[in-house]
Amino acid sequence: MSKNNRKGKNTSSSPSSLIGTRKESSLHRSLKYRYSGEGGSTETMVGEYVCDGITESGEFIEVQTGSFGPLKDKIQEISQKSKVRIIHPIIAQKYIELYDTDGRLIHRRISPQKGKVWNLFNVLIYAPKLPLLKNLTIELAVIDAIEKRVNDGSGSWRRKGVSIADRSLGAWHQSLILKKPRDYYRFIPFEKDEPFTVRNLAEKAELKNALSRKTIYVLEKMNLLERVGKQGKAFVYKRL
Repeated sequence: MSKNNRKGKNTSSSPSSLIGTRKESSLHRSLKYRYSGEGGSTETMVGEYVCDGITESGEFIEVQTGSFGPLKDKIQEISQKSKVRIIHPIIAQKYIELYDTDGRLIHRRISPQKGKVWNLFNVLIYAPKLPLLKNLTIELAVIDAIEKRVNDGSGSWRRKGVSIADRSLGAWHQSLILKKPRDYYRFIPFEKDEPFTVRNLAEKAELKNALSRKTIYVLEKMNLLERVGKQGKAFVYKRL
């Protein structure tokens, strides 16, 4: 979201309620309204920033589908004033719908990629100390999503020119609330004195080594584990 915008009520259809929303996906919009609630507002000013929303109880809402890096300054400022909740969707199952340029559905398929809550560390690695902020809650919304693609020839070469037109909310499964640093111990499936490596975590949690490495990096920055030695060429860690 950009700075210096006005806020708009959930129930408003005025131009001010549309500021900052023209490029948002249907998925982002659905989560923004879901978490702001019926008595809340969206596109809400706080200091020099605009938050996605604020609940009736006064908690600020920020929906973030990508890297947490751009949020560092914004969330630090907001959390000094009030409670703030970052909503990060975890797409457990993605349905891909391909349309032609006339809007006709060509086919629908299920993506082989399945998200898991550990994917949080793919985005948190760019702001590893963010969870240490007072008044911050990170909530993972585990959902299914529908991705609308259009065969218009102007998309990525990887998709052979197919463009991604929108993402929308499908099924809702559950949410995982991470409020305190200690809540992140769930991502260290080892006893306190049990040594482990990147590979050990990858095997136990069924992760790729790259994601396991990112997880350990973030948890180390959060002072939840420490490096205690080496096992061959691999570093060894223990939870604190």
